[in-house]
Amino acid sequence: MPGSQSAAVLTGNSNSSYFIMDGSDSQNADMMDFDDGSGPADPRLEKQQQQLLHADFYNDFDDWSAMSIKRRWFQLLRFFRHWSSLSSLLAVCFLLLVFALSYKLNQSQEVIRNREKYDSKGVLDGNRRVDTKEILRIGRKSKNQHFGGDVELPGDPDPNTIFKLDEIGNFEPKETQLQPGDYGEMGEPVLIDKTLTEVKEAMREYGFNTYVSDMISLNRSIPDVRMDECKYWHYPEDLPTASIVIAFHNEGWTPLLRTVHSVLLRSPPHLIKEIIMVDDFSDKEHLKDRLDVYLKQFDGKVKLVRNSEREGLIRTRSIGAKEAVGDVVIFLDAHCEVNVNWLPPLLAPIRQNRKVMTVPVIDGIDKNDWSYRIVYGSADKHYRGIFEWGLLYKETELSSQELLRRKHNSEPFRSPTHAGGLFAINKKWFEELGYYDPGLQIWGGEQYELSFKIWQCGGGILFVPCSHVGHVYRSHMPYGFGKLSGKPVISTNMLRVIKTWMDEYDKYYYIREPSARHRLPGNISSQLKLRKSLKCKSFKWYMEKVAYDVVVSYPFPPENHVWGEAKNHATGKCIDTMGRPVPGIVGATPCHGYGGNQLIRLNRKGQLAQGEWCITAVHGNLITNHCIKGTVDGPFTYNEESEQIIIRNLCLTAAKSISSSVLSMEKCDSENQWQKWKWREIYID
Repeated sequence: MPGSQSAAVLTGNSNSSYFIMDGSDSQNADMMDFDDGSGPADPRLEKQQQQLLHADFYNDFDDWSAMSIKRRWFQLLRFFRHWSSLSSLLAVCFLLLVFALSYKLNQSQEVIRNREKYDSKGVLDGNRRVDTKEILRIGRKSKNQHFGGDVELPGDPDPNTIFKLDEIGNFEPKETQLQPGDYGEMGEPVLIDKTLTEVKEAMREYGFNTYVSDMISLNRSIPDVRMDECKYWHYPEDLPTASIVIAFHNEGWTPLLRTVHSVLLRSPPHLIKEIIMVDDFSDKEHLKDRLDVYLKQFDGKVKLVRNSEREGLIRTRSIGAKEAVGDVVIFLDAHCEVNVNWLPPLLAPIRQNRKVMTVPVIDGIDKNDWSYRIVYGSADKHYRGIFEWGLLYKETELSSQELLRRKHNSEPFRSPTHAGGLFAINKKWFEELGYYDPGLQIWGGEQYELSFKIWQCGGGILFVPCSHVGHVYRSHMPYGFGKLSGKPVISTNMLRVIKTWMDEYDKYYYIREPSARHRLPGNISSQLKLRKSLKCKSFKWYMEKVAYDVVVSYPFPPENHVWGEAKNHATGKCIDTMGRPVPGIVGATPCHGYGGNQLIRLNRKGQLAQGEWCITAVHGNLITNHCIKGTVDGPFTYNEESEQIIIRNLCLTAAKSISSSVLSMEKCDSENQWQKWKWREIYID
């Protein structure tokens, strides 16, 4: 009854009282003792009491606004005094839920911040678009699969390399003094008549325009093309020292020396132990006594090593590495210009983990006008190095695993392989790996040999967005392979790599390069022994854990149905892509038996191809073009009985004129000799 009593007393035993009070007795509440340390003896009674207490307590809260502050305090104390163990458990669960939601929100915001310079609707993963939710899902899954953040894969962010947005990095140089008016300053192009005799001669002799290069200062300024973030990274002060190795053969004077000058100009002096120039038996006069005299000005900082015979790029680099005394060996091509603060970002990851190899971003220096430019369009666009199954170097967008792993877009990221020319590696680690395979000749395949070896034997490869080096890409190779000219040097090198490192995956190389199946790689016993002694992992592990995105762009190819020369019955000519740039018209020329542009293959899923190019039918003609990434099928079939190459009821037909190389798709006729093609497998020594 309202107002008839101020309290009801429920007694569980002689030592404990539970009070249910209404709002009219607030003064008495201040003096009551709420806990004597004991509880009700009967659990059922306790439950009933708790229900009564909680029910009345929440009813009291309906008039909360009318209570005094002291009364409100009393009600809260009563509530927590009779807090049940179940309620405590629910409270803990609630707090854990709040924490989890907060963490997920923070993680989502971190990923979104990391994607700011990517498409706001998602990022590109291979050829498909992945939204932010999928990135989070893949990221959580990947940690269980030994992708991002896995101790099994080297290359986690360095805690000693610190990003401070409000403070310029500790190795950032002061502003350089420009030389306005000089040729090529700030990487600007030097435009000159390409028809000049001197220009033509320079291009023929060196593969790039040394006539323009000779007009430009060896110490010219170039633009700082790095991401803005790069200026705010602070690297450890105790970075390892570096030996720069530059291998060269018959190089142009100014491109070679500008490489040396740029290293000295844009590197902290205490980090450069030495620059080692290794001459691979050059015969040009300017690379003899003149070079010896010129290098004396550097007081021993720049050393010159000369090979007594032609060794090739691969062995020449190993010779330079063995001469090095620095902690880290950095390889540069002989026609490079290093960019602003290029060195510390390469050295810091190796300081953290000596088994990590680091690779700079390679910018372009134009072979004609010597202008300096970013190859990828913008500095914040990053790509991993991968390969197709003929072991041609390719690149692909960063996978979601790598995007999620990094907090900043300027941080290093893992890559399955690299282009091969420019990289840094710990000297002792390189030695433990046996340097390059000594059985590799001249050049070709060495980047895969080293990449597979590093990853499978416990190391890793990092691409470093804050280290940029400009490189001149030649129009052609201006010199041959010496006594090995005309020999299948590159193919033999590839065989050594696949037989040593690729295990059962070598079959995919043979599908892509079927004529290589009969070749021998030479003695690889020492390489197999090295692999065993280093306890290296399988290529299957490498494909699943490191190069998992290769098959997104380049799926495992099916077996070839037919391959080799496809010779026409009527004309005696063979299908020939004729070396035309894609898209190029495919024709028929006299069979020469050397493979190359006439080595055609048709796989069991209908894809017709030569080398890395696919062959398609467009408006009745055969055309070479880029294969569609992620596909291995096509529209072609070969009827072995009629010997016809068929696509949609049309057959490949040779021109009836002997002088014509034209091919066309025409209505099939099993009696037409110009539609009959005989395949012959070709093996070339």
